Amino acid sequence: MISPSPTIASPVSRTEPEQGKWTFEDWLRLPDNGYRYEIIDGGLYMVPPPDFVQHQRPIARLFNWMYVFVETHQLGEVGIAPAGVRLPNQPVPFQPDIFFYAAGRADVRFGQYIEGAPDLIVEVLSPSNWLYDRQEKFAVYESAGVREYWIVDPRMKTIEVFVWEQGTYTLINKWGAGQRAQSQVLRGFEIAIDELFQ
Repeated sequence: MISPSPTIASPVSRTEPEQGKWTFEDWLRLPDNGYRYEIIDGGLYMVPPPDFVQHQRPIARLFNWMYVFVETHQLGEVGIAPAGVRLPNQPVPFQPDIFFYAAGRADVRFGQYIEGAPDLIVEVLSPSNWLYDRQEKFAVYESAGVREYWIVDPRMKTIEVFVWEQGTYTLINKWGAGQRAQSQVLRGFEIAIDELFQ
């Protein structure tokens, strides 16, 4: 039985690989049961279905605003989970809550999975995944060279924006009530914190 937290999970069945030995082919055989599965360093992680108010509603709002901004200015492509993103040096696709690819990137291939690191990733925290998004995914996105990483915290009603510089993330700001979060990758894109969490 798999643990419902996004820590390293137990094997799905007795015939599945032990932790540390999961591959892309193993990942493809996982059941479509409403859980999101990811592999980091050969370890299987899973995230249970998210809460609507604390997780899905902020994702829907943020995705809608970002999509309209990107389409209006013809800046590239915006996607949302469960679309699969294959990051450099990672064996299986990740499913970021929201992601953006700038137009004209020759190193990105769109197909069943999107091959290449996004320019921007947004993860919305929930009680079951906050540590996973802040530690494991943070390190994976940083090592993949994702240029900007947003951590949205519905419980605290904040957005933290990290920018990738010289191989490491730097926190550029943490916005809260009454403020507007801003992107460096998407110049001119702002989010009113109060509107996001109302």
